[in-house]
Amino acid sequence: MRRKINIKRELKPDAVYNSVKVSKFVNYVMQEGKKNIARNVVYDCLNTIKEQAKVENPIEVLETALRNTAPAVEVRSRRVGGANYQVPREVRPERRQAMSMKWIIEAARGKKGKPMHMKLADEIIAASKNEGEAVKKRENVHKMAEANKAFAHFAW
Repeated sequence: MRRKINIKRELKPDAVYNSVKVSKFVNYVMQEGKKNIARNVVYDCLNTIKEQAKVENPIEVLETALRNTAPAVEVRSRRVGGANYQVPREVRPERRQAMSMKWIIEAARGKKGKPMHMKLADEIIAASKNEGEAVKKRENVHKMAEANKAFAHFAW
């Protein structure tokens, strides 16, 4: 029997920046269903980016950071003949964006000593300059895929 097809729901753009990416980012920052707190964190973060990076539109910095941290390939585990292989696979665009957002937020949460919106702003600015923890994470994923390129023929 076939699996039920997952229906993708359309996400409404946020009120302040009229951007779907920002509302998706708010959803990733949110913990325990506290969306208002997450919204405040993201908006404060974008205001901090506006001040620190001295840009007119902080959304451009966020989009650059998401592009810089998005992986092109990843390794997926595949069992062939009793052995598990790390098979490099290309990443779908939706998953690419999701991984990018998760890695930026994860890197920001890993830091200590500042409020969340400051840590998030620092990580986004660093990622937009191709620096920071999230970019290192992407590089590691790419290195893993490169190292396991010999098993690419197992991908189907």
